[in-house]
Amino acid sequence: MKEISLHILDIMQNSVTANADLIELIVIEDEENDILSFSVKDNGKGMSEELLASVTDPFTTGRTTRKVGLGIPLLKHACELTGGGISIKSKLGEGTLITASFVYSNIDRQPLGNMSETMHQLITSFEDVDFIYSHKVGDKEFFVDTREFKKILGGVSFKENSVSLWILEYLKEGEAELYN
Repeated sequence: MKEISLHILDIMQNSVTANADLIELIVIEDEENDILSFSVKDNGKGMSEELLASVTDPFTTGRTTRKVGLGIPLLKHACELTGGGISIKSKLGEGTLITASFVYSNIDRQPLGNMSETMHQLITSFEDVDFIYSHKVGDKEFFVDTREFKKILGGVSFKENSVSLWILEYLKEGEAELYN
């Protein structure tokens, strides 16, 4: 994966597969302390202690369609290349929390990528899941809670073309304000 946003997309899709109906993403860009980090917390089915102990092994996967799972091992490698790392906490029946950190200034740190597109894809693809998204850059923060969107829209689908476009523009504008 060439961008951190693709790692985030992979983890959040895993959360959906684990039957989560609430997924929280926090992205923090802290240049002052030279850290870029993100955490994904879900209320999915969680992992057993055995799976949790081996989840960074590429030959470990919860899927039955293939024998390898590269998402977490690739994320771990990307973090460690910069001097960062990952932490995974999970409990069966309660969900999972994955935290990844990167040394911000490290030349090997992948770019964050297009978070607006990533979140738009998740929000419009999985309408039955509620997403909370917080992105902090220095002292600025952009925050989205799809439960608020659902209240405003009163049952109109996120896939409705005008709604989908509005969500994408909202995400792009919010992200842009973080860097101004």
